[in-house]
Amino acid sequence: MPKKSVSAKDKKEEKKTKKQVTEKPDESPIKKTPKSKIEKEEKKKSSETSKKTVKKSVKKKEKKVKKKSTVEEISERKKEIVLPKKIEESKERREIRSDINKILKDKSLSLYIIDDIITRVTEDKKLKTKLKDIISKTLAEYEKNFIDPAEACGIIGAQSIGEPGTQMTMRTFHYAGVAEINVTLGLPRLIEIVDARSIPSTPMMNIYLLDEYKLSADLAKDVANQIEITNLNDVADIEADLTNLTILIKPDTKTMKRKGSKIDDLLESIKKIKKIDAKIEKKKIKITLDEPSYKKLLNVNESLKDLKVKGIDGIKRIIIRKEPEEGYVIYSEGSNLDKVLEIEGVDPYRTTTNDIQAVGRVLGIEAARNIIIQEAYNTLMEQGLNVDKRHIMLVSDVMTSNGTIKAIGRHGVSGEKSSVLSRAAFEITVNHLLDASRRGELDTLGGVAENIIVGQPVNLGTGAVELVMKRSKKKGK
Repeated sequence: MPKKSVSAKDKKEEKKTKKQVTEKPDESPIKKTPKSKIEKEEKKKSSETSKKTVKKSVKKKEKKVKKKSTVEEISERKKEIVLPKKIEESKERREIRSDINKILKDKSLSLYIIDDIITRVTEDKKLKTKLKDIISKTLAEYEKNFIDPAEACGIIGAQSIGEPGTQMTMRTFHYAGVAEINVTLGLPRLIEIVDARSIPSTPMMNIYLLDEYKLSADLAKDVANQIEITNLNDVADIEADLTNLTILIKPDTKTMKRKGSKIDDLLESIKKIKKIDAKIEKKKIKITLDEPSYKKLLNVNESLKDLKVKGIDGIKRIIIRKEPEEGYVIYSEGSNLDKVLEIEGVDPYRTTTNDIQAVGRVLGIEAARNIIIQEAYNTLMEQGLNVDKRHIMLVSDVMTSNGTIKAIGRHGVSGEKSSVLSRAAFEITVNHLLDASRRGELDTLGGVAENIIVGQPVNLGTGAVELVMKRSKKKGK
């Protein structure tokens, strides 16, 4: 194709039209916003979005740092914990253990019994020759105590705890050995344990100390001061000056010394309150308000009275006692197991609390199971009721079987039964039956209550066995 020739006149006309367009933008019907404004708005938007993304990234980084810090803290704590030394068994004990295992063959005895036999044989070496007779007799006694097949162990356990429970008192007693601390005992305490209450009515702790701390009274006091909660009102006098709208805090030097706190500690805790300014003037702390008013002054004055200076939340009072063959032991009114175990000088292996849920959170489900057994057994024994530990062990096993602490009631074990009729027999009959019929639930009639309701023999004891007998015909008939 041949190229078109463009004259000089045509070029000049094109340039003029371009100039007119650039010079007169207002003549167009749609008014356009200047480029500079649009650019500014776009820049603003981009800066805001960038700020948001930066904030999000910072937050994510903080979270990561926090996660790392918690992992590091746990690893550091593990390093700090001193594990008890492993005691190696002597050669003599090992030989006796191997002899016992040879005699037992396929049969088994509990480790506790075997250990007891070994200690007695090592003490009296004449018994080594009679080892076979000793083990055969212990096996016979041990097998006597086995429960019969298809025995209703749950019912027996419930009756064994329930019947003595009718003879228990309903009052709150003083803690054994420490008259100053009130602790719920008797039937109310047993109900608390079985109901798996989140907070006991009278929480308390037995805090045992490590070697140096349990022997020295001053070191035991230092540990107690770190544990017991100290409010500003306990350590200093608070005076409100209504004319100048200021508050003066006069620290009591004697109590400060006894509690092991300083003026700087008071100032630090006071500064946590917002919209106030605090300064030390002539061994006193002067507080001024950012926005002075009579109402605010009274509010600040009230909040200062309950301000925590030192100690662990939840622990109101502490008593130190010197126990025989133990040294100094700290008894506390109130409980906070997690924080107490962190304090230097506290023995983490022997320190106990009556708060079952706290033990479950801090030390795990096995420790919670053990504390349920211990607390229930101690409450029954304190009333002079001798209940076999195995019944209580069965209850605690049922309460902690799925890894959480469940109550024995409609909100826990009884409410979670698979059988519809047994749930209805326990509580809220109509609701259970209506819900089950709506869902279309099936009842296999495996338990005791449901079989009694239906009128069938129970699947326990003699009811669990089905016998068919063939009678042989006598000859000659």
